[in-house]
Amino acid sequence: MMAESTSSDARMGTEVHQPRPRKLTRMSDDMLKANGSLNDLASGVSSGRSTPIPPDAPPSVQASSSARRQIRAQRKQRMFPTIEYVDRVSHFDPTSDYRDFHGFFVLFWIGLAIMVLTTMLRNMKETGYPLAVKQLDLFREKVWELGLSDCAMVGSTMISLPLHKLYMRNSGVLRWDVLGMAIQSIFQATWLAFWTAFPFIRDWSWTAQVFFTLHLLAIFMKMHSYAFYNGHLSNTRRRLYALDKPDNASKAAAYRYPRTHLQEVPHSPSVEDMEHKDNERLRQLRENLAFELASPLGNVSYPQNLTVHNFVDFVFCPTLCYELEYPRTPRIRWMELFYKTLAVFGCIFLMTVTTDEFILPVLDESAIRLQESSGASDFSLVLAEAIGRLLFPFMITFLLVFLVIFEYVLGAFAEITRFADRQFYADWWNSCDWLEFSREWNKPVHHFFRRHVYSASRGHMSRPVATVITFLISALAHELVMGCITRKFRGYGFFAMMLQMPIVMVQRSRFVKGRTLLNNVLFWCSMILGLSMMCALYVLV
Repeated sequence: MMAESTSSDARMGTEVHQPRPRKLTRMSDDMLKANGSLNDLASGVSSGRSTPIPPDAPPSVQASSSARRQIRAQRKQRMFPTIEYVDRVSHFDPTSDYRDFHGFFVLFWIGLAIMVLTTMLRNMKETGYPLAVKQLDLFREKVWELGLSDCAMVGSTMISLPLHKLYMRNSGVLRWDVLGMAIQSIFQATWLAFWTAFPFIRDWSWTAQVFFTLHLLAIFMKMHSYAFYNGHLSNTRRRLYALDKPDNASKAAAYRYPRTHLQEVPHSPSVEDMEHKDNERLRQLRENLAFELASPLGNVSYPQNLTVHNFVDFVFCPTLCYELEYPRTPRIRWMELFYKTLAVFGCIFLMTVTTDEFILPVLDESAIRLQESSGASDFSLVLAEAIGRLLFPFMITFLLVFLVIFEYVLGAFAEITRFADRQFYADWWNSCDWLEFSREWNKPVHHFFRRHVYSASRGHMSRPVATVITFLISALAHELVMGCITRKFRGYGFFAMMLQMPIVMVQRSRFVKGRTLLNNVLFWCSMILGLSMMCALYVLV
């Protein structure tokens, strides 16, 4: 066969063998001379990347140079397959613009499936049952009482609606800016104290208290936002109507209530900056006040929003900051709602397996060893070992809690209410300090604290003091959650939250600032270590 092929090549001197058929590259006849070389148009001109070819160069050199130029200019495909090499970086390079890592999300779920399968096989070998769900009885305990109490807790917030109708219509001491704000604040404090103590009085399980406490704080923030925003609108409406008789009406500039994730409204100019006549000033003030009473989308104005339907809709919307209306999607995607609901129960199942197999056994064993410890060094060693063994399980649990709340529960309620703004979190996993993490991992809470705590404080105090107050209230809320779950108010969570402020100051110093990779590593290390440490301290100490 080789001889035949060689002789065939010799007989057909001009035949060229190719690896596979290729589309021929067309070249005009006037580009070739009679002897087969390229014409003078392609010779003697340098691309800037090679040495210019002299006019008297041999035809073979001119043909090679012209071929290289054509490939660079037109990127023609060679007869033999070639690899294209260009200036580019890898996907994980810090300077890369590539951001699609959805495959790692799929790998995360596959890893959890492998964990469950191996756990089932081990349990089958040791006990004869695939899963020993020790927490199942806790989920069933007083479940009807939990459901009815939760409905009563949410329904009791509706008292804010008739109160605000009273504030709007009253021109005496029951106005919002006279006694209305004080009445609402006393009601909210009493409401929070009662429902916080209720699970302790009824002696609920820790699983019931986790759900009830988190829902309690969310509904409390919703009630506060609804009450104080409508109170602001009540004052604004009263000022607008008072301008019908401008002689005795206030001419102070209109106050724009802080908005969060919806479109921003520019602040109105102050009275001192206005140099127009009185009638122009009044016209501008009326427009500003009327503009503040309208929703950001322009379809609803106060007090048209003071209805039961509007209040119930806000309770179900996945947001903590009240607005007169929200952007909506055209329809409910029922299959998407089904998938998210299924994912909620799937995540709860995975958290239960992780707790039963990798967290509770460590805590039980460590509790016995701590009781038998003979000294401080032995006690510290057992505690440090428990924290180390809890690092990975709590990292998995933290990621599952994040997904079940911000991706699936909030996503399901967004589908039910057709709530369009579904960016409940940003890329918090790339955070370089705790302030960045607090802004991006829980956007609904961040919007609430920025609007109703930080922005409300900025009108009376400096920026650093407002920041400290915001962290203080957040730390108290975290301590309340940990205390309700473990029934121990030790202050560890409060101390850890307040410790974030000096840590942020160090991370933003000129010695560390700008070192993105180092700060991200420090963030993740402190996050993982902090989770297991908080659990060990609250449960074991």
